[in-house]
Amino acid sequence: MTARLKVNVGSCSEQGIKKENQDSLGHFIPDNIALLNGKGAAFALADGISSSAEAKQASQCCVTGFLEDYFSTPDSWSVKKSGGKVLTAINNWLYSQSSQYREISRGLASTFCGLVIKSTTAHLFHVGDSRIYLIRDKTMEQLTTDHRIRIPGDKEYLGRAMGVDYRLDIDYKSLSVEVGDLFLICTDGIHDYLSDKAIQNILSSEQADLTALCEQLVALSLTKGSVDNVSCQLLQVTELPSQDPDEVFSQLTQRPFPPELYEGLILDGYRITRELHASSTSQLYLAIDSDTNEKVVIKTPSVNFEDDPAYLERFQLEEWVGRRINSPHVIKTIEQKRPRNFLYYVMEYIEGETLEQWMTDQTESDLTIIRNIVSQTISGLRAFHRLDMIHQDLKPGNIMITSEGLVKIVDFGSTKIAGIADISTPVERNELLGTRNYTAPEYLLKEPGTTRSDMFSLGCIIYEMITGKLPYGDALSRAANQASLRRLHYTSINNYVSSIPHWVDKAIRTAVQITPENRYERLSELESDLRKPNPSYLKEKQLPLLERNPLGFWRSLSTLLLLANLVLLYLLAQ
Repeated sequence: MTARLKVNVGSCSEQGIKKENQDSLGHFIPDNIALLNGKGAAFALADGISSSAEAKQASQCCVTGFLEDYFSTPDSWSVKKSGGKVLTAINNWLYSQSSQYREISRGLASTFCGLVIKSTTAHLFHVGDSRIYLIRDKTMEQLTTDHRIRIPGDKEYLGRAMGVDYRLDIDYKSLSVEVGDLFLICTDGIHDYLSDKAIQNILSSEQADLTALCEQLVALSLTKGSVDNVSCQLLQVTELPSQDPDEVFSQLTQRPFPPELYEGLILDGYRITRELHASSTSQLYLAIDSDTNEKVVIKTPSVNFEDDPAYLERFQLEEWVGRRINSPHVIKTIEQKRPRNFLYYVMEYIEGETLEQWMTDQTESDLTIIRNIVSQTISGLRAFHRLDMIHQDLKPGNIMITSEGLVKIVDFGSTKIAGIADISTPVERNELLGTRNYTAPEYLLKEPGTTRSDMFSLGCIIYEMITGKLPYGDALSRAANQASLRRLHYTSINNYVSSIPHWVDKAIRTAVQITPENRYERLSELESDLRKPNPSYLKEKQLPLLERNPLGFWRSLSTLLLLANLVLLYLLAQ
């Protein structure tokens, strides 16, 4: 049987000497294996701030909201993004509800500690002064830092909490998990009254019942004079997902490769019409669905990689990506209702041409048409980015234009999925570079990509649609290190097409900056600056010829010097 994540949990919460227990805690470990693998198990604890009007409601909102909403986020999102988005939304709601109390108290405010264990990694979210500890190999380590501010007179106050401001600063960290790890999440009603040694002494006992251990911590805190609510939660990892290479490879090869396909062959109800495209990594076939009589495209893996687990995982993830993206500007992956006996997947059939072919057929640059293509491509890219995915191989050959002018992004073979990257595996996941002429420089330096990496590729495509050339020529494809990248020079579009406004050239130049931080932050900024002048670009003077076209500058200068020498020789000869 395949090993999966298993966690034992125990908890205890008491109001102590207070009239009301304003602490909340809880956890959720999915029974559904797919959900457990995709999102993990979540644990939360919150301590309502006593000076707030509805402290109990605030803490309950934090715990319940986190445990429910985290599992509603897309499985393509990373744990960090999912947790951050959920906590930001909870914080905004708490703050918006606090207006009626703000003159007399903090309204709805609470500390928060969240822990998500996904695959073999623990992800921590922390706001306030509740704590998370890790006990491993008889050593206890505090994983969070109290958000307390000390003022003169040895007084302290809480410097950060949920619900006190629209701006929320969340501490996040991740760490590898081992079988046997014990995590303690507790409020200040415990850690302010028990030393780390006292806590560790209790947790090091032979007692295996985690709830009983929590009860001991709570009882001892009250004995030591705790004047606050006292709550804690213990969770121990007893099993982790399998990391055996043979077992993982067996899962990847559950379906065999399809047989050789040819015209007229029936594959699981699809009649093969003809081969559309073949490469060293895959084949595309036009087929007819026998149930609907509709044309579809079948993508099959290459037998060259039938023993390559990384390739097999990547191929299957292509369908995984396509099933989750719903955009008119991204090719649709079709859900198959009939049983599937082989490894392949089905996509919609698009009648049209690639952007690469479109550019070959163009005789002049029409900015109106180019802007329309760019806007549709950006809409497609946004569908990836909203799901925490990066396409990573945007190029003219991976953009289709239908006969009606509809633009669609195709091919998900290089797509990076943050939610999948969170899942550890023995499969070696090599980062796939796109086509080098369109690849963002950070990939060439083996650095992780971001949404700005897709923007760089798009900027190169826009430049090529206008000029038929690339912004750095072939030099980018040969760059291999930081030094060679620094020597690259952007060639102004006006060197090739004089009719293009300077501000359009500046917008494209910004999108293809070598350093990611110098590019636009959002695709919408690029789209806007291509349609109307950015005021800051209008203030800038056009760059001198030396910077726009160094080769042209030196050629012109050499010509002038030659003419000057000829004139001088003529005058001397008189």
